[in-house]
Amino acid sequence: MEYKNRIIKCIKVIVCIASPCLVMANDLVVDDNVSSEKYFNEKQYEKAFPLLEDEAIKGIKPSIYRLAYMYQNGLGVKVNYQKSAFWFEQAASEYSYTLTMDSEKKKERKTFFESLKDQMNPETNKEGNAYILRKMDTNTSETHKLVDSILGGDFFGLHPYETNYLLPIGYSTHKYPRISQSTHVNNYTPQEKEAYSDYDQNIEAEFQISLTKMLTYNLFGWHEYFNFAYTQKVWWQIYGNSAPFRETNYSPEIFLGVPLSGIINDTYGLKVAKVGFLHESNAQDGYRSHSWNRLYLAGLWQWDNLFLSTRVWTRIPEKKKYDGYYDGAVNPSTGDYEPNYQGDDNPDIQNYLGYGDVKVKYLYGQHEFGSLFRYNFGAGGINRGAIDAHWSYPFLNSENTFWYVKLFSGYGESLIDYDRSVTKAVFGFSFSRDLF
Repeated sequence: MEYKNRIIKCIKVIVCIASPCLVMANDLVVDDNVSSEKYFNEKQYEKAFPLLEDEAIKGIKPSIYRLAYMYQNGLGVKVNYQKSAFWFEQAASEYSYTLTMDSEKKKERKTFFESLKDQMNPETNKEGNAYILRKMDTNTSETHKLVDSILGGDFFGLHPYETNYLLPIGYSTHKYPRISQSTHVNNYTPQEKEAYSDYDQNIEAEFQISLTKMLTYNLFGWHEYFNFAYTQKVWWQIYGNSAPFRETNYSPEIFLGVPLSGIINDTYGLKVAKVGFLHESNAQDGYRSHSWNRLYLAGLWQWDNLFLSTRVWTRIPEKKKYDGYYDGAVNPSTGDYEPNYQGDDNPDIQNYLGYGDVKVKYLYGQHEFGSLFRYNFGAGGINRGAIDAHWSYPFLNSENTFWYVKLFSGYGESLIDYDRSVTKAVFGFSFSRDLF
């Protein structure tokens, strides 16, 4: 009996010692299986992140979605919309999974004005840029690098639009006679021609600044984006006696873009459709003044490293000035020269610039080759057009500075010379690469 009692006491001691260990072991097993979910639900995102990242790589379904959500909202990790878009895309392509969030995170039907208020959040714009650029196929290293460089820049919500460049050396076979504000070119005196000789140079510099700002993204639920853009292009007679700016063109623009999907994207390569309004002016007075307004429809197409941008436009009509104004004659109603008479500065501009243009871009390694084609198809009784070709390559392996060479031949190089045929070569540097 005493022996039996001793055995029972030993068993009790073993159980008392082993029980906490068993409990701890059980807790460890549970934590190992659900710790990432546990940390996520308790908002301990810094602890959850490395576990979720490892599980997402292994293809664990809930973890992929949680990781994308954390990147999107900056939970325990810096906001990164590229990585967020990548993991969300993995989630959408591999399984159907919905994570229940806190009640305040639940999506709800919003009124138009509530959605409009959300557009004031700059994070919405960043998410929009990521989604839009995610429509681009990045199957090659060249396209992936281009899209990544465009998405990476962010200065007060501003991004490069058209190519930004500084071209200090440009040679034209055409000389540029100075246009006076108060005297029509047909009425120049020999003294005026001599006074404007500083502008009569074949060699000049050229630079362009072009930025865009997203105003709204996904306001109507189509992943559409509404942008404002501004481009300023300057022709600088830096090698003349007084180094004047020969011409400056200002182009504010507002447009709506809609990423496309389904058969249009997959079969035809049409990535984005865009409709917009574009004003272009040289902000001058009198006979130097030139401006026009256009509505346009554009599309961006892509086949691996080849990009095609097509655009058609219609001009918003303006009232013509008095008879004889465009030839330098007096106003027949007053008998006076009236250089600032209100009306259309250049009623025949579409005879030279046509009704649209086509841009082609090809990426080859670190090289970028691009060209623009414009043709008026006989408008005004004469066939006129323009070709603009360029090449760029990283400068000393820089990611945002490139060698840049541009060739132009045809009409419409600048507004002041829209009706003169110009053949020109320029060389220098660009500081961004445009996509659309």
